[in-house]
Amino acid sequence: MTRVVMVSGGGRGLGAAITSKLLADGWAVSLGLRDQAQADQFDAPADRLITAPFDATDPDSAAAWVAATHAQFGRIDALVNNAGILRMVDFNKGTEADLDDLWAINVKAPFRLIRAALPHLKSSAKGRVINIASTDGKRFRKGTSIGYAMTKHAVLALTQAVRMEGWDDGVRATALCPGAIDTDLIADIPGVTPKADRLTPETVADIVAFTLALPNQASVPEIVTNTRLESPL
Repeated sequence: MTRVVMVSGGGRGLGAAITSKLLADGWAVSLGLRDQAQADQFDAPADRLITAPFDATDPDSAAAWVAATHAQFGRIDALVNNAGILRMVDFNKGTEADLDDLWAINVKAPFRLIRAALPHLKSSAKGRVINIASTDGKRFRKGTSIGYAMTKHAVLALTQAVRMEGWDDGVRATALCPGAIDTDLIADIPGVTPKADRLTPETVADIVAFTLALPNQASVPEIVTNTRLESPL
């Protein structure tokens, strides 16, 4: 039977690469999108790709997207929490609104999606949750956004909580902690990793696909993929 995965932010950047890779690997994909037209880029039959409205700042849209996915496919086997934002918030820059947006989109939205999808993931007996975190979730590097790093540290805690909650029902969760990925998210940030040294979205998508394919007996709590030489994270 075809396995079903939900991908947030799956219409652009890293999310689009993840969507393309999982479709190529035979998954049925449900995309939660604010802009439904983003799905037009994917060449997939209607029984392998659906879209549903999803707004990470809307508390009700997470449960609605999960319900729409289950109604269409009758199962949910995996959830990839990819949608996220980066705002510069440190002790001198950024606003309270910026900090609120970071927490709403990077932490609260994945929490809501996991909470809504968890019963279906447990029913799968091999449910998977992949949370896209960051190397900024493993340490703080001077010059980066404190607010962003705080949210990505929280994503690691969320991942551990999913592992504890779903373990006996076959749910496995992994936090992916990549360094700089060559997407629009970091395109204009001063001091960012040079373009030639960044991860490609396709590389990270391959890591997602590999992790989703692992059996229950090969549980990987987190994967750190660095782009620069640092002390072990």
